[in-house]
Amino acid sequence: MKIIPIILSLTLFISCKKEDSKNIQKNLSKDSLTVKNESISVQNDSIKTIDDIKKEYGNLNTLLASKKLDSTKLNYNCDQTEREGEIVFYYQDKKLKIVKDFYSEHSHFSSSTKYFIKDDKVFFIFKDETVWGFDGGTSENPETKDDINEKRIYILNNKAIQCLEKNYSIQSKGKNQDPNSIANKDTKCDISELMKNYYLILKNKDKKGEIKCL
Repeated sequence: MKIIPIILSLTLFISCKKEDSKNIQKNLSKDSLTVKNESISVQNDSIKTIDDIKKEYGNLNTLLASKKLDSTKLNYNCDQTEREGEIVFYYQDKKLKIVKDFYSEHSHFSSSTKYFIKDDKVFFIFKDETVWGFDGGTSENPETKDDINEKRIYILNNKAIQCLEKNYSIQSKGKNQDPNSIANKDTKCDISELMKNYYLILKNKDKKGEIKCL
């Protein structure tokens, strides 16, 4: 008669173990789902600080320098202002990553603006403008000087959170200071015109050949 209680005890013990195992697996599944969702959230919202912007900019700049991005081009010509330009769209896995807008105007001026993009949003803009002129020498051997202005604009949620600027000159003759040794200065900036230009560029990105002004 002692066998029956023993069998009942064993049956109850095994049932409890199975229930505990089910609960553990259920909790693990919930934890795994939570971690997975958190990972997705971090990935989709990965740019939150200036350091994040610098890191993403560095990654894209490396891909650009190593020619690992696909690209398409669009030319434009503005007769009234003598502005001629070229826009280059850079892609990775068919996703737009960089837009470069370069143009020259009135012979002695050129401008280059690069828009860096993640998840269809601009997070960084690098803009440089160059004005060049004669700076001595002779008619046979003229000397020139480029006056360069650079702007670096850090953007979060379509708003500029930091704007840096530097100015320097490069002469065709003589020793020039290394631009990398020149410190940037914090400045106030308005990106409304730059972003307006960016959206105009996007409207024309699927066009072929040459177009008029944006």
